[in-house]
Amino acid sequence: MKHFDIHPVNRSLETAIQAKIDNLNKPKGALGRLEEIAMQVSLIQESLTPSLAHPCHLLFGGDHGIEREGVSVSPREVTWQQMINFTHGGGGVNMFCRQHGFKLRIVDVGVDYDLSDVEGIIDRKIARGTKNFRYEAAMSEQEFDQAIHVGCEMADDCIAEGCGVLCVGEMGIANTSPSSVWMSLFGNIPLEECIGAGAGLDKPGIRHKYEVLSKSLDNYRSQEPQPTPITPLRYFGGFEMIAAIGAMLRAAEQHLVVLIDGFIMTACAVAAIRLYPTAKDYMIFTHCGDESGHKRMLDMVGAKPLLHLGLRLGEGTGALCTYPLIDSAVRMINEMNNFDNARITKYF
Repeated sequence: MKHFDIHPVNRSLETAIQAKIDNLNKPKGALGRLEEIAMQVSLIQESLTPSLAHPCHLLFGGDHGIEREGVSVSPREVTWQQMINFTHGGGGVNMFCRQHGFKLRIVDVGVDYDLSDVEGIIDRKIARGTKNFRYEAAMSEQEFDQAIHVGCEMADDCIAEGCGVLCVGEMGIANTSPSSVWMSLFGNIPLEECIGAGAGLDKPGIRHKYEVLSKSLDNYRSQEPQPTPITPLRYFGGFEMIAAIGAMLRAAEQHLVVLIDGFIMTACAVAAIRLYPTAKDYMIFTHCGDESGHKRMLDMVGAKPLLHLGLRLGEGTGALCTYPLIDSAVRMINEMNNFDNARITKYF
């Protein structure tokens, strides 16, 4: 796997940043989490006047072999149908990107459909879906490395345009299944507590999903008795998920603000942090969705989500919805007056 040189944020300015925040004309700590976000963005950018330049959104699409086991209520053709829909501007991700001024890149890394001639989709297809991890590893080491490379490439394209804040989303039917398995493995949590309804499974469907994933884990343990840190990623992950990890790590390496979306992208963020713990310094966890176990997965890395709106759409939509709060935090530290200039008595 590619090596990333991800340093912890430089905290040499922390005292000066905190003094600036505390001297804004408000009671100390009165803007709560906004003050925390302002501090984090300032530390990431090593600046007392942070900015959110040219926000970009990467949406990676890929299909999963495990879908063949009936673990999702949605059929796999929904992946390619939605990918095409995104090019027409009709998805939730499109609307929120337009609303908040994000440049959207739609990237096919593993959709089980020929999208090569569809205008608006970047073709980086590795294969037409992963293999079925019920029986074998979802991808080879070479395919894993290729997916990481695609994520890095797309992040680099954003960086070259002056991007300072990167949001990552996904489209891939059945990708809650690998996310649940990763959660169980990384958090040492019983698998049954990690499985939810996904796109809308009923109770028998959830039970079937558990049985399939439980057998998959048993098979994995027999095939991979001495796993490396990347083994569970390539054995269970989707191409779109591994590309997302690559993008997150590259963005952290280049000191971008990285917005983390819901259950699936949180699983990818947890995986990235396991590989490079300092990557967390650059991540803002935007919301906690309704998928079973999402809060517990956030707790695994000590993440405090900004919102809980009951979202479970994916695509990065939750992170995009949260962006105005991050914008408000940056505006706060840059635009609010301080006690001296406002000629207000500082009473603490």
